[in-house]
Amino acid sequence: MDDSDLLVAIMGATGSGKTSFINVASGSTFAVGEGLVSRTEAVQTTPAFQVDGRPVRLVDTPGFDDTTRSDFDILRTIADHLTSSYKAGKSLAGVIYIHRISDIRMSGIARKNFRMFRKICGDSTLRNVVIMTNMWGSVEPSIAEAREAELASGELLFKPVLEAGATMLRHSGTCESAHDVLRHIIQNHGGPLVLDMVRQIEIEHKDLEQTDAADACRDEMAKEADRLHQEEMEKAQREIEAALKKQEEEARRRIEDERRRHREEAERAEAEARRVAEEMRRQREEFERQLREAREKAREEARRAQEEYERQRLHREWEARCAAERAEREQRELQARIDQERWRREQEDSDDDGCTVQ
Repeated sequence: MDDSDLLVAIMGATGSGKTSFINVASGSTFAVGEGLVSRTEAVQTTPAFQVDGRPVRLVDTPGFDDTTRSDFDILRTIADHLTSSYKAGKSLAGVIYIHRISDIRMSGIARKNFRMFRKICGDSTLRNVVIMTNMWGSVEPSIAEAREAELASGELLFKPVLEAGATMLRHSGTCESAHDVLRHIIQNHGGPLVLDMVRQIEIEHKDLEQTDAADACRDEMAKEADRLHQEEMEKAQREIEAALKKQEEEARRRIEDERRRHREEAERAEAEARRVAEEMRRQREEFERQLREAREKAREEARRAQEEYERQRLHREWEARCAAERAEREQRELQARIDQERWRREQEDSDDDGCTVQ
């Protein structure tokens, strides 16, 4: 890769059209995903292409809603590529975040991707960040323009980054439109763009796990775990209620059948009426007792299932904390060995200097 090439990272949710934009802009043939399954698993860079005589390369990144990998795996993939490029002297010239104007509302997945994008970039780099909306041809112009205005003015949407220096542009799907977006970055290019995550790793010498982006990733994963837990609880509650309702309905039908049968018998033989009535009362009491026992058993099983789930959840959290503590302890031990080896080498160098004949 030539050092004069301008690198532009493309980010956004899975299915937002990142790879399609890259192919249109660069003439590449990267595989485009269909449906909800992401095709971009690793960071990939296009060959250089020309925009107004300037060589440009686009960096395709996976979204933080992959169907097969965790968000942290994706964050590490992006971090590894960006830091490697930085160490090789190939910093970004700009970043494009893609959002579909065809989306009726900004979904939870889109919000998560944008929050992660902000933590990766930081506020200081927004001067050469473009929020690009696409898929304008699939929406009525008036509706699309209203959505664009809402995105640009919403405090929980794009307004904060636009006020901090980012620019919102449209992409109509053509090569010329894609190059117009890239021209904005080229014209606004004032030197290497060091994203916050890269700065924290390479300049502040933090581990990826210590970066703001990693903190945000953990927050998102915790929210997702809470959501799944709530869904499981609600599902269990629905199953319990359905089971009780089914038992009650079956009981009701059995009682009605019994009553009808006994009424018919009473009509056929009045002499047997008192005996049948007594038998019905006894059977009803026995059934109600069984029904109470069944309900109590169902409630007890539900309680035990809840306790087991909670126990497993606490155990998983304990294992996660132990793993984190173990990783932190191993990191400290490794740093101590590195420091000790550095000190030993410095002592050897000092001893060698002291022995040099003048």
